[in-house]
Amino acid sequence: MSTERQIYSIDNQRDAIRDYAEVMGYDIVATYEDPGRSGLSLGGRPGLQRLLEDVESRRADFETVVVYDVSRWGRFQNTDESASYEYRCQTAGVRIEFCAELFVNDGSIGSDVLKAIKRSMAAELSRMLSNRVFAGQSRVVRLGFRGGGNAGYGFRRLLVDASGKPKLILHRNERKSLASDRIILVPGPTDEIKVVRRIFNQYVKKGKTEREIASALNWRGLLTDFDRPWTSEAVRTILTSEKYIGNNVWNRVSTRLQHRPVKNPASAFVRADNVFEPLVSRALFDRAQQIRRARACPITDEKLLADLSKLLEERGKLSGAIITAAPGCRSASNYMHRFGSIKAAYKLVGYDSTQNLRDFNIGKLLNQRRQQIIEHLIVEIDRVGGSARYDSKSKLLFINEEFSVAIGISRCRMMPSGYPRWRYRQRRLIGPDVSVLIRMETDHVTVRDYLIASAHEAHRALPMLKADNGARLNTFLFASLDPLLDMARREPVLTSA
Repeated sequence: MSTERQIYSIDNQRDAIRDYAEVMGYDIVATYEDPGRSGLSLGGRPGLQRLLEDVESRRADFETVVVYDVSRWGRFQNTDESASYEYRCQTAGVRIEFCAELFVNDGSIGSDVLKAIKRSMAAELSRMLSNRVFAGQSRVVRLGFRGGGNAGYGFRRLLVDASGKPKLILHRNERKSLASDRIILVPGPTDEIKVVRRIFNQYVKKGKTEREIASALNWRGLLTDFDRPWTSEAVRTILTSEKYIGNNVWNRVSTRLQHRPVKNPASAFVRADNVFEPLVSRALFDRAQQIRRARACPITDEKLLADLSKLLEERGKLSGAIITAAPGCRSASNYMHRFGSIKAAYKLVGYDSTQNLRDFNIGKLLNQRRQQIIEHLIVEIDRVGGSARYDSKSKLLFINEEFSVAIGISRCRMMPSGYPRWRYRQRRLIGPDVSVLIRMETDHVTVRDYLIASAHEAHRALPMLKADNGARLNTFLFASLDPLLDMARREPVLTSA
């Protein structure tokens, strides 16, 4: 079932199936559920996937699967898909029965025809509901209310009642509880509004690129509305979103009936202009769009290679990171798409990329070493009575669900002077509560020491660390990760009787 507000609730289906099993003399030995799931695709149905896996692997200790009705088996838009899953069960020796249908699923011509009609009706109902929801959502947007999604940097979502009276500000992941309530956008904190205006001014009046603006924001230690470092894409989202001039625009991208997202033409947008309080002027916004269109003009191969040659002359070497960070060059992906690969572009400007391959292998080795250290740390935290989980998406370690830890690793680079240096990528390690930098020896295998510091101290550190960084920073250097274990340790509290 997709929502709880319908006759197809899990409890209603379970009661009907139990009654049917009692009449038929069946024993219920397993239950497969997909609560809160849409029946449009198998990908969103872990319960159905598990059923098919158990049946086809011969782990199933049952001969019959009882489903409430044909629509609960699925509302697949291709009715042949629905039939294929039933066929897979039948091939494995398990039959399908529908307890709320008026026909017996016995393979007769009559039952097959009725079942095919029911499948088509289930698919058509989803299409009709999709159209109704789209029409209703379009009307809400044209009235000036938010159509969904996050507020965006510099804005907040204000919940209002049916009469338009403000109720409260919704925080991230919070949703309205009443269908009659609506959401509008209102200006957020003053600091965020200043950042938004700074982005537009830097882009329009200072001629800065999106990448340069993102780098400047990260250097100042600012984070996006998702508490992540700024990227070119995050800056571009602000520069192109009409909500910053008060317009409400919806249906830029369609994902109806769980199909692949489709970018719609401007003619398909649903919009209401001048319904929110703008954060920047219309003239400034329009000028930003003109600059974006001008910068998007095609560039010749000769110009791309000339820029790359100039960068090689200035830096003495090339890499994807160097190219992307260079103000006078297009991103490395542009060179990859234009010349087939970044290596082909290197060859055209006479650069030997053998060292890049060595650096790549070292980077791969360090990533493996970092993962081993994290896994060992999780085991040790569990040993001392704490708990830890690593989130691969945010790349953060959460300890006791109380504080977060960012763990980075840095190779040892020998300078021409003979002194070692370690790069400290602050923007990757700032944001969580604790920052850990694993400093490696020159063999890229042995750990030299661990820099374990609070986010505040990490922000003050230099981007390139030396062997001796002064008394203040050296205080946070440790031979092991024992300080983290001490922070995670849990001791029993003794109470007197």
